[in-house]
Amino acid sequence: MHQWRWIPNALTFMRIVLIVPFAGALLSGSYRVALVIFVVAAITDGFDGFLARHFNWRSRFGAIADPLADKALLITAYLMLTITSVLPIWLFLLVLGRDLLIVSGALAYHYGIGRFDMQPSIPGKLNTLIQILVVLAIIILLAGLPMQPWVREVGILLVAGSAVVSGGHYVLVWGLRAWRAKRS
Repeated sequence: MHQWRWIPNALTFMRIVLIVPFAGALLSGSYRVALVIFVVAAITDGFDGFLARHFNWRSRFGAIADPLADKALLITAYLMLTITSVLPIWLFLLVLGRDLLIVSGALAYHYGIGRFDMQPSIPGKLNTLIQILVVLAIIILLAGLPMQPWVREVGILLVAGSAVVSGGHYVLVWGLRAWRAKRS
């Protein structure tokens, strides 16, 4: 069974490769193609996670590349939907800014305090789920498939709210940990 350990990493790599055609489909307005690519990426993400956990086919590459592939796909979706004026630029800047805040905070903690294991928080996981569902709903709407037209406006508010709450949560939790570590 060990000869199949490479499959989760191959699926992660495939998701990374899918980012370019996904971006192209969104940019050109081929929303049904973008939807198919997004669904394929979601299925491979779930499948590679299942394989890694179920068969213990975890790797250092997968631990780093898998969440980066997911984040790159989401950031690409928000960027392309912003470039094509589907989403407002402030929302893209908020989504990107939250991620940059978390990464820069993690780096500051790592180099200023010490090693840590960054586990996604409940608000962080909820933010990611909301971002995924909103992008999916908007692409379904743009593809002309059955979807309520209000999903765009409500989705924008949900993504903005969850980005602020989860970003603030990370700052608060890791700020307190840094403060406690510096005091002891």
